[in-house]
Amino acid sequence: MSWTLSALDRLEIQELYARYAWGIDLADLDMALSTFTQDASFDHLWQGKVEGHAAITENLKSLWYDRQHWWIGRHHLMNHFIMDPREEEGEADVRCFFQIIQWNADYGTTFVMGIGTRDDRLVKRDGRWKYFRLHVNAWTTADQVPWKSERTMPERPRHAAPPADTRPFSEQTQDPW
Repeated sequence: MSWTLSALDRLEIQELYARYAWGIDLADLDMALSTFTQDASFDHLWQGKVEGHAAITENLKSLWYDRQHWWIGRHHLMNHFIMDPREEEGEADVRCFFQIIQWNADYGTTFVMGIGTRDDRLVKRDGRWKYFRLHVNAWTTADQVPWKSERTMPERPRHAAPPADTRPFSEQTQDPW
């Protein structure tokens, strides 16, 4: 490799992740978009992959406004960064873990909404690190965990939820024990 990431580069990359989190968690479109190149791709589990600021804007607005009670109070945490420079100077692959803490506006409670990994490609343009490719790998099933060793854990059977008890309340068991 003909170049390395400096300590300053590494700090700037961590700040990029912080600006992204502040932007998306507080619905600050300008801050969120400032973390992406104009031609960036944004690959998000629930919304799929889009490219460019206009498409990223639509995805973010959908997250913020289609289910706002799910979004207000969300807090993205990214940590345990691995930063690898690419052959081309000013480009890097960055991996990290993420957790999403959610304050529930309906109930006033807080819970872990999701966890997973990120696998992003960053570029330095006009002296600033930005996302060229942002890829979210949210763990919703065991096969999405990037486990590197042998999997010896048996698959758990998936069962459909039991049917809802539609009897009138007076006919339902008051004490199941």
